Amino acid sequence: MTDLFAISERLIDRGEGEAPPAPFDFTLTELFEGVARVNAFSLSIIFKTDEGLVVIDTGLKNGGPPIVEAIRRWSNDPFQTLIYTHGHLDHVGGSAAFLQDSKSNNHPPPMVIAHENVPKRFERYRLTNGYNMVINLRQTSQNPNRTFLGEGNDLFLDQSVVWPNITFSDHFSIKIGGLTFILHQAKGETDDHAWVWIPEKKTICPGDLFIWLFPNAGNPQKAQRYPVEWCQALRQMAGMGAEYFIPSHGWPIQGADRIRKACLETAEALDHLVGDTLEMMNRGCTLNEIIHTVKVDPKVLSRPFLRPLYDEPEFVVHNIWRLYGGWYDGNPANLKPARERDVAVEIAELAGGAESLASRALKTAEKGNLRLACHLIEMAALADPENKKVHGIRGEIYQQRRKEETSLMARAIFNQAEMDSKKISEEK
Repeated sequence: MTDLFAISERLIDRGEGEAPPAPFDFTLTELFEGVARVNAFSLSIIFKTDEGLVVIDTGLKNGGPPIVEAIRRWSNDPFQTLIYTHGHLDHVGGSAAFLQDSKSNNHPPPMVIAHENVPKRFERYRLTNGYNMVINLRQTSQNPNRTFLGEGNDLFLDQSVVWPNITFSDHFSIKIGGLTFILHQAKGETDDHAWVWIPEKKTICPGDLFIWLFPNAGNPQKAQRYPVEWCQALRQMAGMGAEYFIPSHGWPIQGADRIRKACLETAEALDHLVGDTLEMMNRGCTLNEIIHTVKVDPKVLSRPFLRPLYDEPEFVVHNIWRLYGGWYDGNPANLKPARERDVAVEIAELAGGAESLASRALKTAEKGNLRLACHLIEMAALADPENKKVHGIRGEIYQQRRKEETSLMARAIFNQAEMDSKKISEEK
């Protein structure tokens, strides 16, 4: 038995603290008999069966070959089936390496199973290729070594990604070499997600429905998330009596009580956000009022699997509003707004010019009101977009803003704003 379970045992039993980052070193660990995982972003989880290997998730494109190499040091059995928990690139990108291995070893190509919305996601990626390239660069701007794309790639969805040849809608069950793999559709981070129950191993593979961080239910740059259905999936998994829980990110969990605790406490945190947001929506409050009112107890966010280091509760509130209330935020001026630059020029004139407005933004930031300071400096930069002094202040404000944020999503966006302004302010 691996000591990886000891890490999650210590964290969950203690009930607080930050989970250590999982390594991405492509080492394989056999968790228990016939079940292994390869450290990558995201993990590949492998089950030995009498008919060959079943692999859940294949990592990024660049991770596919080293993942396969690690598996081959453990087993030479053919890859019988690949299962995608959902269609994000870190779960499907490495799939071509598995097919290449099968070809090289004269093995039949594996079946590829996924929810029926995965191909639709792939089509959407093709339609929004440029937008997704921009997002990828922005989200990895603080960590250039962690890119979702290969070097020099101009396609977000690489042509080598293997599309599923078996899809399902609600549930799918298949018996492979003495093991049963039961896939449950579950809207959550995506509309194409599935979690996998293997009853003979008393094991659940939840994909990204549990990531050892606050749920990624609010990403401001991505398609709709589904927190209500996410809660339902977490509660269903909690009731399965599983003894092993192997997420696609982070640490595996052993013990029915720990699994139940992790799932149910995560569901409760999301429930709180949904309930409080809907209560205010039903009273006719605006989106701005809601995001400044609805909060999660800091004690809840201190739990080792709920820390807001990737996504954060405020962003989830936005997604709840979008899901139930549409895009109108309750401010009538925003229904058919003026051009942002026209508003900025007007405000700058009232303030005595863009540089005067930028100076006010800096003073506001120095007083600790960074939210307001960002509004002011954006107006100053829009009013005079080539002004080096204005952009020098803008870079300074967003640098400070970035340092005070916890979530990777917020830090990445503020970091990009900082870099954009520094580029202008430092031009010779």
